[in-house]
Formats: sequence, C-alpha cells, structure tokens
Amino acid sequence: MALPRLSIDGLWFREPSGRRVLLRGVNLGGDTKMPMTPDQRTHLPADFSDHRTVSFVGRPFALDEADAHLARLRHWGFNVIRLLTTWEAVEHAGPGEYDTAYLDYLAEIARRAGDYGLYVFIDFHQDAWSRMSGGDGAPGWTFEAVGLDFTRFHAADAAHVMQYKYDHAKGGRQDAYPQMTWSQNYRLPANAIMWTLFFAGATFAPDLRIAGASAQTWLQDRYLGAMAEVARRVKDMDHVLGFDTLNEPSLGWIGRKLTHQHTRRSPENPDRVAPGPAWSPLDGLLVALGKTREVPIVAHDPASNAMQVVRRQTVNPNGVRIWRDGVSDPFAAAYARGEVEDYFTRANGREVDPEADFMVPFFNRVAKTIRAERADWLVFAEMDPFKTFQGATFPEGCPPDMVNASHWYDIATLGLKTFRETERTALSYVNQLSRYKDMSEALPGGGAPALIGEFGIPFDLDGGAAYAAWAAGDRSAAPWAKHTRALTLMYDALDELLLHSTQWNYTASNRNDLAIGDGWNQEDLSIWSADQAAGSNALDAGGRALDGFVRPFVRVWAGRPIAQTFDSATGAFTAELTQESGMGPTEIFAPARVYPGGPKIVIEGPAKSEYSAGEQLVRINERGDALVTIRLSRT
Repeated sequence: MALPRLSIDGLWFREPSGRRVLLRGVNLGGDTKMPMTPDQRTHLPADFSDHRTVSFVGRPFALDEADAHLARLRHWGFNVIRLLTTWEAVEHAGPGEYDTAYLDYLAEIARRAGDYGLYVFIDFHQDAWSRMSGGDGAPGWTFEAVGLDFTRFHAADAAHVMQYKYDHAKGGRQDAYPQMTWSQNYRLPANAIMWTLFFAGATFAPDLRIAGASAQTWLQDRYLGAMAEVARRVKDMDHVLGFDTLNEPSLGWIGRKLTHQHTRRSPENPDRVAPGPAWSPLDGLLVALGKTREVPIVAHDPASNAMQVVRRQTVNPNGVRIWRDGVSDPFAAAYARGEVEDYFTRANGREVDPEADFMVPFFNRVAKTIRAERADWLVFAEMDPFKTFQGATFPEGCPPDMVNASHWYDIATLGLKTFRETERTALSYVNQLSRYKDMSEALPGGGAPALIGEFGIPFDLDGGAAYAAWAAGDRSAAPWAKHTRALTLMYDALDELLLHSTQWNYTASNRNDLAIGDGWNQEDLSIWSADQAAGSNALDAGGRALDGFVRPFVRVWAGRPIAQTFDSATGAFTAELTQESGMGPTEIFAPARVYPGGPKIVIEGPAKSEYSAGEQLVRINERGDALVTIRLSRT
C-alpha cells in the first residue's frame, strides 16, 4: 500500500492533496530495549560482560512473524508506528562498528510496516542511559570512553539495576526491586555523569578529551553516526516520516545547585519532588570517587498529602570508586577549591538555560544529520519528560519542521499500578493534555503537530488481577474493565483536543507474569500478549482491553477539522469539519468491533458516504465547500 508523503502545516500533518491526517498509533515494541541473543530481559541475571557481542536481531519480532503482527495493528485501526531501536543495537561492538545484520533487519521491519498502511517514525530509545546503569539505550563502551567502570556501579550504589537486585528464582514482586523504581536512576551518579557529559561536557568537563574532542562532541558524534546509519537504510521509504531526537533525555546535573538535595518545592527550586533518594550533585560526585554519603529518602505522606523525608540512607558504605583506575574526576573543579555551589548553574559569566543552551543545539544536530540523507524528514523532538510534565516549553531556535513528540502518563496509575476514577479524572486528562497542545501552538510558523509519543496504562493493575482471572478461565471483558475505562478516558481526551498519538506499547514477547511483563524492569503496558492469544491466529487474539483503544476516528480529513467525539457505551460517533472541495474523501476508521453489522451513517451537509467492510473504513465524498457533520451509530 503506497502511502502519500506527509508534511507539516501548523498542528496537522498533510498529504500532497491537502487532506489533513490524524496519526493514531503504537510504539513497537517494549522489549526492543533488550538484546535478543542472548536473551537479556531484565528479570534474568546478567553482568553485561558480553555487551560487545549481543544481537538485537528479532526485536520487536522475527521476520517470519512480522506480517501477522503488522496485520493486527492495521486491523485495530492504527496508521503509524513509533519504531524503536537503540544506539546499543546499532553500535554495540565498539565506536564505528555497526551491526549490519541488525541494520538490514530493522530496515525490513520498517519497509513491511509501509506494506500494511503504517507510517513510521524511528525512535532511538533510551531510559536511564544504558542497560548497565539500570535502563537501556547506549552501548557499554560509552562508560569506558569517559573513564567509568560499569562493573562497579551496583557495589557503589551508583545505579539501581534490576539484573543485580532481582532474585530470578523467587519471581513475582520483590522488595529488593520495588515496582516502577527504575526512573530513580536519573538521580544516581552513573546516569548524572553521562547525561552531563553528553549535553554539556565541553562546558562542565572541558579537560576531558576523547580522541581529541570534548566528551560532549565525541559522544554526540557517535550517537548521531549510529542514527545516520539507520537513516541511510530507510531514506528511500516515503512512509518513514523522520526520527525522534532521543527518547526521554535527561540533563543530568545541568542547572542543579551543587549541594541541593531536592526534598521540597520552593520558589528557587520549583520542580516536582519525586519519591526515592534525593541526591545532590555533590553526593554523586563524591560517591563516584569512592566516598560514603548519607542521602534523604522521600515518600508521600498521606497525612499531609505531600512529599516528606521519611528516613536517611547510607550509600556506598564500602567506598567503591566507579572511575576506572588511573582516571581522575573530570568535574573536580566543582569541589577542588571548596564547594562551588553554582558550578552546574553558571557558565561564561551567566546563568545557564539547560534547554536553550544544550537541548536546542542537540535538536539542530539531529536535524542536520538526518536531513543530510533526506531533506524532507521531520524531527520528532522530546525534552526532559519530568520538566515537560511540569509545564516546560520548547525554547526558541528549534529546527523547522519539528513535531512536539512529548510524553504523557497518568503518573499515579503508572507508578502505583492501580486505577481509581474520580468525577474529575476525565477533566484532569483533558487539562493535562491541553498543555501539550498549547506547547505546539506556541511554536513558530503557526505551530507544529502535537503527537503524544507515549501514553498508556499498566496491564498488571492491582497485582496482576486480570492475569489471575485469565488463568482461572475468565475470557470475558470483566478482568479488563479498569484498563478499558482508563484507556477510554485517555482517548476521549485525545479526541477532544484532536491530538496525534502513539500508545505505549506492543510487545510480541509479553507474558502475564509479574516478573516479566514487557521484559524490561517489570513494566507491563503491552496491548498484546502471547498468553492472551492462546495459540489463535485471529487478529484480535492476544489483545488486551481492546474496547479501550479500538474505536472510530477520522484518520484523513478533507478540510479543516473541528471536532470528533465517541460514546463507547452506545457506539455513537460524531465528526465535524469544514469541508474543502478537490481534496478527495474524508476517511473514518469504523471498526467492526464497534459496528459489527457496519455503521449507520448520517451526514449533515453536501457529501455522500460509502463503507468498506474489509477496510473497516467509511469514506465521505465531498460535494462542495461546506460545514459537514458525520454521525455513525450501530445498526
């Protein structure tokens, strides 16, 4: 299926005909963060000694399984995938040593997606920098290049790594690795050092040189070199829209006061207080040198409904140094002459702006890199998600043809793995997501599309209650009622704001197991599981909470969109647009799951409809410029 090339016009993607396109899709997939050979999903112990010889071929799925999975995504109505890869997958063997077998494999997955009518944008994914520092993304040799020894991170409390802390034989939930604690790694030294060097090594560690370049230049050159290798493989595919800059980047210690332990909000430090250890940059610097420190631990206090220090924790009691033998600390100027409180907040005689000074130049480097291969590629940009969630906006100077690809989650549902709807939940979702639309509208050139690059829900809510019900033989919709309701409210909000989106995620290796889930740090947000498929090849087999996301939407608008709404209880769908002649038909995905006998179609305005059951598609053929309202209902 040849897809028309898309460009940007304000908040919309547009075809050459002028029709506006609403992108609704999914991330593919959650286990792509981890090697396929050997299988190193995080519930399995590993010491990462083989990090140069791993292979990611087969993530997100084997090529002989690709058609079945991609057909399923098309059947569910998605028209775009955020295709994950990692820097490590491309360049694990060493700097400049690219895995050509993997590059061939990834390009073939991207090509086949287009065969199934799916647009693609490629996401170089990371979480917490690397597998060796509690997440995924960068190759292990990046630590070696800057002088760190990742084999010491666990012993020094410099990283929170499931592979070391989790008892595989015991399984299930464990106090040694509490659920959804991986993000605490951003505050620990292994992460903070790497992110500070990646974005601002030339400023804050100028004496650290790698092959004659600053750590910042060398690391970014290597990262962008890997991106360019992928770009060369897919540049002739018109359905590939562009590249994500870098998934959920952190700025490390940039902009942080040296001794500040963030335990409460203040006018000087307005950021949200996160649960877990509250390390200062100085704590991290000294622990990296092998010093023992004491850090406050923060948790939510129900009585005050606020974050409070609940205890203090001794870290690195054995005095383990994470800098490699003979390597000096490149940040030593921060404390060599006594504590310099503003070391990471000022440079060249002025206060630094972390986003404007360091993130925007990186965005422009990404744009230059990919557009050297294809000039019309779009840049899907992300800032630090913790800051974005609190209202940060893109600074001036971002590259043209940029998409706001920020992420949004219901943080309470994600972190606590339970969903409790209140009378304000629906409004809250709209209010939160409206900030992302406001961000996009404020961008130069009439704004840019807001595509929520990640959102979703844990499917192991309430200790995996749905899995227990499934195992007991319940094949009804009841075990998925909470999941369906939460997703319905999220998609209702996306509809109200007419936002583009890619839900997190579709993982082909997912299991109904509290230890495994998506195969990474006990996350389980996959909309599909082999355990639900139970050997069936039916397109809906394996789907979780399908009624929450398989729903009608206008995917192509022949005119200016005004609104769309869907009542999941009744199946009533309404879309309104200012129709423009000469573009072709408006196209509405009308799933057979919602309209098993085909939809009843009522049109107000000069247009005529046709319905294709095989495509699950309603086409509205325009008959002149006019305001048009389309209503679908069950027959």
